[in-house]
Amino acid sequence: MLIVGGAPEFRSHLRESLRKHVALVDSAESAAKAGQLMARCRFGYLIVNSELPDMGAQAWLAELQRNDVVARVLLVAERGQGAGLSQAMNGQLSGVLERPLDLPEVIDALQNARVPQAREAAAAPPADKATSSGQRELIGDSAQMREVRDLIRRIAPLPGTVLIEGETGTGKELVARWLHTLSTRRGAFVAVNCGAIAPELLESELFGHTKGAFTSAHQVREGLFVAARGGTLYLDEISEMPFSLQVKLLRVLEEGALRPVGSDQEIPVNVRVLASTQHDLPSLVHERRFREDLYFRLNVAQVNLPPLRDRLDDIAVLARHFMATLAENLGVETLPLESRAIGRMQQYPWPGNVRELKNFIERSLMLGSLALEGLAMPAPPEEGPQQVAEYPLDWTLEEVKQHHMARVLRALDGNKSAAARQLGVSRKTLERRIRAAGEEDGA
Repeated sequence: MLIVGGAPEFRSHLRESLRKHVALVDSAESAAKAGQLMARCRFGYLIVNSELPDMGAQAWLAELQRNDVVARVLLVAERGQGAGLSQAMNGQLSGVLERPLDLPEVIDALQNARVPQAREAAAAPPADKATSSGQRELIGDSAQMREVRDLIRRIAPLPGTVLIEGETGTGKELVARWLHTLSTRRGAFVAVNCGAIAPELLESELFGHTKGAFTSAHQVREGLFVAARGGTLYLDEISEMPFSLQVKLLRVLEEGALRPVGSDQEIPVNVRVLASTQHDLPSLVHERRFREDLYFRLNVAQVNLPPLRDRLDDIAVLARHFMATLAENLGVETLPLESRAIGRMQQYPWPGNVRELKNFIERSLMLGSLALEGLAMPAPPEEGPQQVAEYPLDWTLEEVKQHHMARVLRALDGNKSAAARQLGVSRKTLERRIRAAGEEDGA
């Protein structure tokens, strides 16, 4: 759970009151601070004050919806204002809490909260649908997707770790959530992006820390492993985890216990770990950028998600699914998907996979016609050797990397997602390196 806005004493009191009822409770003073925390960890519940210091709550929640954030949202309002705010934010809220807050009422509201239908439809994970049992499945009638679904159903109830591999936008987190849903585990599903957290903070984020363990450790933090006790911890972009931390993760997986930063005592944990990556881990192992023993420990079972270009028959099914759900959310009429349009879509390689297809359908609905002209085919590779810029011999390897990333970003008109794909890194890694380069220049 994430508490956003309100006076510091309000956030502190509510955070401490809810710790015994919620796996992990954190707080942020503003929408900007909340965004930084949400990049690290996926929060299932948001308690948001109606007035935030940096932007309106309604505008911020609308921004979260556009960014595919699915969460149960409870808005804190002054007494008498709840009904009006709930109507104004139609489709964005799971409920309204009026001041002064009563803890039993808050607990009851949390237990009865449901993901708002409009938010769930707009932010449905890539390639999913509701089955008759209420679970979500990966959409697709291709042989590849049938094999993936069969594999997930087989391994979900088992306790072993699972490595989920696939390009960006193929639905790796959806697979992780489905594995958790179909398992017998009753604890929380906790997801963390290893590439979105500064390397020096990741150990504390995962394993927790004691008070005074380092300069900014003003209070005890349990960490995400403890938050996921009895449940599932999903390590997204595991390839971005620092090499020095990988051995500590391996020990936790082997021993079933962890040692918080600054502590000399181990804490037993009962957590199933799922990991994902868009990179080739065996190659990283060969380059000594990823530990071989950790790779084998994670790779007990493996789910490989095929790129959209390798399952062309699924494009029509996915396009119609997104057309129906997104049109309902936007309040507009669906657009016809004729065979000619489907054929044109099947000729496009979809480097962003299902996520890109979903964005294409949403853009088309907003424009009122299929934006087929936006599906530009990639230029054929130039014949002959390409000229590579030379760098000064006194440059460090890190300087070369930063300079090359900046060149690629400029060549792609500042498109960070496209630059990250071309460079073979995650977008968060690209942003972190660019930010670090800017800080060094400023220094």
